[in-house]
Amino acid sequence: MGAHPPTPHAVPAAGEPGNGSANRPPAGLQAGLKNRHLSMIAIGGVIGAGLFVGSGAGINAAGPGILLSYALTGLLVVLVMRMLGEMAAASPTSGSFSAYADRALGRWAGFTIGWLYWFFWSVVLAVEATAAASILTGWIPAVPQWAWALLVMIVLTGTNLVSVSSFGEFEFWFAGIKVVAIVIFIVVGALAVFGLPPGHHAVGTANLIGHGGFLPKGPGAILSGMLLVVFSFMGSEIVTLAASESPNPVVAVRKAVNSVIWRIALFYIGSIAVIVTLLPWDSPEVAKSPYVAVLKSLHIPYVDVVMDVVVLTAVLSCLNSGLYTASRMAFSLGERGDAPKSFATVNKGGVPAVAIWASVAFGFIATIFSYTSKDTIFQFLLNSSGAVALFVWLVICVSQLRMRRIIEREMPERLTVRMWLYPWLTYATIALIVFVVGYMFYDENGREQMVLSVVAAVVVLVAGLVLQKRRPREVPEPAAAAKAPENA
Repeated sequence: MGAHPPTPHAVPAAGEPGNGSANRPPAGLQAGLKNRHLSMIAIGGVIGAGLFVGSGAGINAAGPGILLSYALTGLLVVLVMRMLGEMAAASPTSGSFSAYADRALGRWAGFTIGWLYWFFWSVVLAVEATAAASILTGWIPAVPQWAWALLVMIVLTGTNLVSVSSFGEFEFWFAGIKVVAIVIFIVVGALAVFGLPPGHHAVGTANLIGHGGFLPKGPGAILSGMLLVVFSFMGSEIVTLAASESPNPVVAVRKAVNSVIWRIALFYIGSIAVIVTLLPWDSPEVAKSPYVAVLKSLHIPYVDVVMDVVVLTAVLSCLNSGLYTASRMAFSLGERGDAPKSFATVNKGGVPAVAIWASVAFGFIATIFSYTSKDTIFQFLLNSSGAVALFVWLVICVSQLRMRRIIEREMPERLTVRMWLYPWLTYATIALIVFVVGYMFYDENGREQMVLSVVAAVVVLVAGLVLQKRRPREVPEPAAAAKAPENA
């Protein structure tokens, strides 16, 4: 298929040339996100509920070597975010990597990765709504779990429908609680490692190397651990979508990209290091809920309730940002003619209401399946969206190879964020992602997810190729295209 000429719906050569500056959000959307909103979205975007709950499975699979799994996956995310930041700083758009793939690789690529990403986050809505309902039912069992799930979906749909600043405010506080909780956990845990709390002794390296060694299940467990943790990093890219609805998206993207290294090092590697240093990796309590296990070992009162509150906050944050992300991707697809045009319309608050409702509708249907067909239809939805993170990262890498040349040719002054050692580090990142994808096919636990995700990707790709053939986009007039740079 190859690249195609820029169209009115593709990523503009210079940030909507002729219609305003690069610091203006896409038509209809409002620049309602403040700098503090974006800062907290960037920081909290890498902290999902999976860190608090799902990290136990990774520790059980790789032992203390899970630190290497997190470090390698974190390095992968840092490199991918650097590439995405380079493109987003040059041309902010609500479609982010989908819009860049559209221009760099062709309409089929933007269509495919955009819809797969929407599908991923719509399924996440169901996962998070169910998780939130489970916690709330434990507190107030008189209310059925399905009713809690419905209530959570309605409340957060309402915040997203009012205005983007409403979404930003909720996400600011949700993410703030997650960040504070992680920082307190790391500080308290680090003190315990050195035996500073009364009644505790320094643990040294006993738990790191004393239960079968640092790699008790062999070096291959590092890769198995990566498969379990790779998807917990999904969400780092949200800030590049949200930046387009801020007064100064270029500055926001640059800050987010430059800070991703310390965010991953602190929140993920730092907190996991505390866990595997303080407690034996093969402890049943660690496998079940590692953060609760650490706090209980320090005799902190009401730890179960505290962690329930933190996890609920993380779940609501993920649900809130997931709905925002899915709707903005649908909005971008609608703008480019790859989704119903109504998806690109906005309400009085400047938010894409139809795109929000469509995402909620799919998410709610998936939520129903999580109760009625948990082991069949819902499991299929989970598995068929499971490898989307890897597909997204791969598309970002390949798009950046082409977009760098386009940016250097058409808008070199906007190359304010640069990928390191281009293009060799980009090629190395692609090779690493392809290796992880191949290992998923080889790994018994990851094979089903990868196969079903590939099937889903092929179905969407075929739909995109059919759309491209039946409804080709109109190529702008040469005169209009020539005028654009002058007005940029």
